[in-house]
Amino acid sequence: MDTDGAYEGQATRAGQVPRPAGPPTHPPKPSHAPGQGPTLADWLRIARPVAEPGVWRYGHTPRPTVEAAQTPDRALASGAVISFLACVLVWSLMRNTYIPFWDAPLKLFTPHSWWSANGEPVLETGGVQAKPIYELLFVLVLLYGFGRLGSWKAAWSRLVVARGPWAQALAVVPLAYVTLLLVHNYQLPLRQLVEGFLDFDRSPGGDREANRNLMSTARTVIDVVLIAAFAGLGGGARLLRRLARLSSPATSRSTAPTIVGGSDRPQRFPAENPLEDPAMWPQVRAAGLVEAADRLESEAGGGRMNDVDYARIRRAWDSVRVDPSRMRAFADAVRDKGAGACVHPSGARDLPVRAARHDLLVRQVLLGTVEEGARNPYSRRGTALALDPDVLGTSLLAVGPSGAGKTRRLVRPVVESLSLQALAGQAAVVAVGAAGAQLGPDAAFDVVVRVGDPASVYDLDLYGGATDPDEAATLLAEAFVGDVPGVDVRRAATALAQLLGPFRAAYDRFPTVPELRELLDQVPTAFDALRRDLAGQHAMLRELDARARQHGSHLDPGQALADRVALLDRPAFAGFFDTTGQGRPFSLRALEHPIRVRVDLPERGHADASRMLARLLLAQFNAAAAARTDRSLFAFLAFDDASHTLTAETVRGIQQLRSAHAGVLLTLRTLDDVPEALRTPLLGAVGCRMAFSGVTTWDGKRFAEAWGTEWVETRDVTHRTVFADQPLTRLMHSFRKLVTGKAVTTDAVTVRQVERERWSASDLAHAVPPGHAVLSLTSVRGDRATPLLVRLSGTS
Repeated sequence: MDTDGAYEGQATRAGQVPRPAGPPTHPPKPSHAPGQGPTLADWLRIARPVAEPGVWRYGHTPRPTVEAAQTPDRALASGAVISFLACVLVWSLMRNTYIPFWDAPLKLFTPHSWWSANGEPVLETGGVQAKPIYELLFVLVLLYGFGRLGSWKAAWSRLVVARGPWAQALAVVPLAYVTLLLVHNYQLPLRQLVEGFLDFDRSPGGDREANRNLMSTARTVIDVVLIAAFAGLGGGARLLRRLARLSSPATSRSTAPTIVGGSDRPQRFPAENPLEDPAMWPQVRAAGLVEAADRLESEAGGGRMNDVDYARIRRAWDSVRVDPSRMRAFADAVRDKGAGACVHPSGARDLPVRAARHDLLVRQVLLGTVEEGARNPYSRRGTALALDPDVLGTSLLAVGPSGAGKTRRLVRPVVESLSLQALAGQAAVVAVGAAGAQLGPDAAFDVVVRVGDPASVYDLDLYGGATDPDEAATLLAEAFVGDVPGVDVRRAATALAQLLGPFRAAYDRFPTVPELRELLDQVPTAFDALRRDLAGQHAMLRELDARARQHGSHLDPGQALADRVALLDRPAFAGFFDTTGQGRPFSLRALEHPIRVRVDLPERGHADASRMLARLLLAQFNAAAAARTDRSLFAFLAFDDASHTLTAETVRGIQQLRSAHAGVLLTLRTLDDVPEALRTPLLGAVGCRMAFSGVTTWDGKRFAEAWGTEWVETRDVTHRTVFADQPLTRLMHSFRKLVTGKAVTTDAVTVRQVERERWSASDLAHAVPPGHAVLSLTSVRGDRATPLLVRLSGTS
């Protein structure tokens, strides 16, 4: 159960997991996830509600689908000012007794002995305290009523608070000054209220100094309370915290988590209920493994478990639920190793470095934030955008010029996310890029294949681990001549099979690159030797004879195949693609295991060979992913540059990956790097499409056609000049035109429903800012997210 019984061994040719590309590393076990943030228990308790494809679910708070009607700022400001002036007018009339009987309720429910003939309170009676209380309540009611009427709260938030903490703090200063002035002048009954409850010495020979000190203390307390209240209204505490962070470098690098796209206080699971708290492993407890659950809980609480450990052990527990016979082994592994149970074959429990933010509980990687703008649906504006296997399983095509950030902002985070999931036993990932591409350090991969580098530990299996000559010939033909116009790939596959079959029958292996080149060139010594070793195998000799007859004919693909094989028969590749058993070839048959692979292609010195190998890897991946017997792992292939990689057959293979629990990521500088006949099928084969800033209008046109149109509401405003008939009206219109410089007009508004492109080619080419991209997503279940303008955060 230490490895979940799913993967043992080292040889990749037989489809097994190889040992790490470098020395095994054991990074420090972080006590939190992901990298910097809350403790593991708190991280687990954050709610992750089900949301649309691409929504970062960590602490996500769903937004309304339709934007609420919003009052314009000008109308909001004018309404607040007018209601405030009306409130001041009513308050002034009340203070100057112009409103009769405003204090009738007070005198109705209090004794008559409290009031004198002129309505003022009698000293030494309860009226001294009752009148200021009543007046203060009256003022509060006025403020509340006119505040609701004039939307003071909304006006304050939108016109003041939204402009920043300094604007909020400065706006409070005049309000506080006027309020203190009114309180000191007894216009607001706050001092009267406090002084009414003070115990003054009112005797004829009373201590006047003590009375003055008592009144001065009361005034100071009132001032302090009012200043504190206005400081809170002006965001003083937030401003002080901000100044403290700016003044302290250590504080500015705080590890407190920032919940992107969610509320400041996300919903949490109740930690006190073991049946609902994921940090207490309720499913393990419910199965009777209380000791194992306690051990795992203590590992998390003691800082010895990270997010990868949790995801990996939960994956192992899921396998126990499928096969209960593994329960005892699971319990023993947890008892012996705690958070290190069921570890990945490499022994790694985390990546040496993380360049993006991940949520392994729902297998997401954060890419950026959806822009606040009219081009995006209201429910998605300002939300964080993330990718997971649910959308990557439909494959993703990204197009953008060099320097747009495809590697740093897309490929690297996705590969890193899938590598973490591989450590958790949930995925297998293969990243393909040019030598030097920043796809992650060597220690982050189990296998690093550097084609053309003599120091490479691993080799590449040219035949993809196939044992059937026809299957191997089909894959090679697709890679070698799939992009050659006028060459039939099926004829090429037949020609290769006529050589691979006899060679394997004679030597129990496939030919090396030099041997294959000699056979394709019909070198007499190679052909005669193969014939001698096939003595008695008439079927294979018949295949060789058929190849010899077709050689040199008008439709023979042998010469084109030989030319392509010659690209690999170079001194730089000597020792690579070995089939004699002397090397350590990596085969994509290993996708049934949680493996992390990086393939570096010699793009700089051997561009044609690199493109041919990229086509070969894509063809082998399509075949291997579809042929897996165990599809519980998510298999993924990421191309940092898929230029001149796609063929008609591989595009058809991409369409079938969704049902095989697999996907690919293809990045292109332009769609011109794909044959014209394949551009539309390619956009239709992938479920996720991404256009980076800087695409051409020609590429934008293809994306616009793929994204289609939508019905939108348009408003046409027609201005018509008003011609007055009356002399006075004409005079007023003339004066208004003289002052404003504009004629008096009326507006006629026409509202229509029209069908428009979601994103036009011109918008994609010119309206996408740098560091942004337009992305549409489709999940494997068929859920769709309309094209969104996203601000990409990139790697940190």
